[in-house]
Amino acid sequence: MNAPSTIDLARMSAMDLAYAAHLLKGVRDATLSGQRPRILPRPVIGDSWGRMLLGGVDPDHDFRSRLLAEEELEERRRTSPLLDVLPVLRNALVSVADAAQHIMVVCDAEGRVLWREGSAAVLRQADAHGLEPGADWGEDVVGTNGLGTPLVVRRPVQVFSAEHFVQTHHPWTCAGAPVTDPRDGRLLGVVDVSGPLQTIHPATLALVDSVAKLAEARLRERHVRALDRLRAVAAPVLARLEGRAVAVDTHGWTAAVTGMPPADRLALPKSFGAGRTWLPSLGSCLVEPLPGGWLLRAEDPGDAPRPVAATRLVLDVSSPRRWTLSVLGGAHDWTHELSPRHAELLFLLCTYRTGRTASGLAEDMFGDPARTVTVRAELSRVRRYLGGLLAHRPYRFQEDVDVDVIMPDSPADLLPHSMAPAVRAARRLAEP
Repeated sequence: MNAPSTIDLARMSAMDLAYAAHLLKGVRDATLSGQRPRILPRPVIGDSWGRMLLGGVDPDHDFRSRLLAEEELEERRRTSPLLDVLPVLRNALVSVADAAQHIMVVCDAEGRVLWREGSAAVLRQADAHGLEPGADWGEDVVGTNGLGTPLVVRRPVQVFSAEHFVQTHHPWTCAGAPVTDPRDGRLLGVVDVSGPLQTIHPATLALVDSVAKLAEARLRERHVRALDRLRAVAAPVLARLEGRAVAVDTHGWTAAVTGMPPADRLALPKSFGAGRTWLPSLGSCLVEPLPGGWLLRAEDPGDAPRPVAATRLVLDVSSPRRWTLSVLGGAHDWTHELSPRHAELLFLLCTYRTGRTASGLAEDMFGDPARTVTVRAELSRVRRYLGGLLAHRPYRFQEDVDVDVIMPDSPADLLPHSMAPAVRAARRLAEP
């Protein structure tokens, strides 16, 4: 018996749209009733539906949270890093959206709609769906959609008609892409193009993703200029110092260095400020403020800090969006916030305590054992802050270190951004 095929959204957009929407509705209804549909939903949509079912989102009636008060909405707009790239988003998307009977929508990292512009007629339709400035379009509030779902999976997503979990959104199509802070990978929000389902086009998602990447490039340019300003201040200071010292910005990016090999970035602990501190890459050091960053002066006169001593590692993946690694039990405890990729790799290493080769991890991550270059490069970055706690050949945690993993309450919240085959399998195994 042949396995069911998976929905191809590009092919569907070329069909009669009423028929395509009807077909998707059948897939959704069968899935929600516990049956196996003739055609499977796309994995990103099926995973989202699973989260909605576990989270208790009503598939038949939309829920509208309290709109932000005007003062709070204006404050969020004023303080959002996306404000700096709003002209980029407007120039690239609003004219296109207006001509195509779409609207551009921008939300923050919590799913709150900050800005929306475009076709006046479509804006009125958006009001009817509750897609208004100040509304909460997080996935856990309004179900699978082009704003909330990219916030969870941290990649571009197009949602057409009955791929929306909530039935009242089925006349709608949307395509959204996340925008991240290039300094630390923090999720800033999502830019989305939405409109009536008749306006679907397979190229919309690629357009939105390209514009999101353009916005990130502009943010990166601003970061480079900020580092240049910090370097101009720090270089004369470092020139007068003996020993090892480095000037970094508030995210740990190196602006200037003396007495030690340069590194692109230092892993700073969550709690960091002026005074005496300890870093895995420097050892004990004195921290002094600089305009736009910090001056770190290593107190250890040796060429390198002593190896990290610890008895316990705690990987916290209980949150669907933020993950941390804590090193405990040594002379200096510390906690480091993880990128999505490092959270995946460290979770897999916690799963395989006896060790995993680069090809094994590549298969776990990508389903392709040949992608070892990416795995080795990322683990090289991990070793900069874990040092001797992470061995290699095969990659593994040292045997004398206890490793604990704090898991989420719901299996669906285990690294929900991850499409790694081994992580997806772990979610299934954790289901009751």
